[in-house]
Amino acid sequence: MIMLTPSSGFSQRVSKLFLTEQARGIKIKEFARKNAANALSVMNMLMGMSSILCSLNGHHYAACWLVLIGYLLDLADGAVARRLDACSALGAKLDDFADFTTFGIATSLLLRTPALMDNILSMCYVLSVFVRICFFSSGIPFMYRGLPCIYSSAMLACLSLLTGGNMAVLRLTAIPMIIFMVSQNFYPHDRVLESQAWKKAIYAGGIVMVFCSSFPPACVYYLLWSVSYILFPTSLWSHKV
Repeated sequence: MIMLTPSSGFSQRVSKLFLTEQARGIKIKEFARKNAANALSVMNMLMGMSSILCSLNGHHYAACWLVLIGYLLDLADGAVARRLDACSALGAKLDDFADFTTFGIATSLLLRTPALMDNILSMCYVLSVFVRICFFSSGIPFMYRGLPCIYSSAMLACLSLLTGGNMAVLRLTAIPMIIFMVSQNFYPHDRVLESQAWKKAIYAGGIVMVFCSSFPPACVYYLLWSVSYILFPTSLWSHKV
């Protein structure tokens, strides 16, 4: 007969506890891996919701910069999902909801005034983002159908900051952006964080500009970034790993 001493029983309990903690740690890491990109999408949505509240309360400056932070988060979530092999249907839906919140509703409020025509323009902008998201898939690898709404939102947010919310400038910009988004033309999937080093450097510069947001020229960086994609989508921003 084998008799267990108190010390051997204690060792077994310690060993079992260690294995349990190890298994728990593995589960936590796996959960974090699967949901890292989803967390970025949720943060993007929170930026959009915060921007909406800021617009409704008259905090124009903060509303614009929250849209630009959402711009950075949206570029990152897809890259993180592919890097961690954590793409999922839930992640795709979260990304669409976040995009519609930040680049649809929140951005449209930058166009809103008490005037009826501006309200109509604001609604048209929301509808164009909705159409853009619905026709996202082109069936061609590394291609979008319609101008990605993050770039039109960045254009409007930057011009709103630089002009102090000049509605004439915003109207003249919003109309072609709406046309580009619903045109169904093909645009390259940039994949900034999965492409050439200079694109990653541009993204890093965008992060730095967030911390320099107290300086008005900081938003010029995002303006040039978005304009370069709109004007030179294939020559500059086509996907190359």
